[in-house]
Amino acid sequence: MKPIAVFQHSPLVGPGHFASFLDARKLPWQHIRIDQGATVPDSAAPFAGLCFMGGEMSVNDELPWITQELALIREAVALDIPVIGHCLGGQLMAKALGGTVTRNPQREIGWGRVELAVNATARHWLGELSDFDSFHWHNETFTLPAAAVPLFSSAFCANQAFALGPHLGMQCHVEMTESLITSWAAEWSHDLAVEPTSPAPVQSRSALLAELPSKLPAMRAVAEHLYERWLLNVHTK
Repeated sequence: MKPIAVFQHSPLVGPGHFASFLDARKLPWQHIRIDQGATVPDSAAPFAGLCFMGGEMSVNDELPWITQELALIREAVALDIPVIGHCLGGQLMAKALGGTVTRNPQREIGWGRVELAVNATARHWLGELSDFDSFHWHNETFTLPAAAVPLFSSAFCANQAFALGPHLGMQCHVEMTESLITSWAAEWSHDLAVEPTSPAPVQSRSALLAELPSKLPAMRAVAEHLYERWLLNVHTK
């Protein structure tokens, strides 16, 4: 099987549970560390799928690798190579496929409820689930590319995920692990609310860590379901 390419853009924003999911199924994957100076592959053809993780930068920044990744996403879609994106990764997908990325009306950081759209595509990706608590950490948002189908939204961000055939772009962070959450909360504490009981969409460090034990397992189950659906279109043999 060809490997699945996993693009990491920031030292703190690793592949998280997506990597664990692939390892548990003994599926080969190639970790492309853009944050460590790795170059973007010239073609998507050597890969069974492409996965794009998050990062602190904006897809509208003038960084050479962003332009290269946008082109790689377009090529993968043209070749029917499944693409999946988390947060910045979802924004890269949206922009590559004709959407726009702009500042969200307000920052969304911490645990927050997302609701599934009422359509057959959302049912395909998440069955009869109507909503779930996801993890968020973003300032920007995307519009949907042409022909993309909305999958879920939150009270603070209308477009939390979209599907375009076998491709899945997400604004929220379903890939989170306990170590990722605790490291972000420590390193980026300046982004968090000061008051422990501050209302959403920006939680305090103590509030989001307090909810971690109860909310992470449920979100991991959702992530597994999404990844399994995505994997259906990845050629694993």
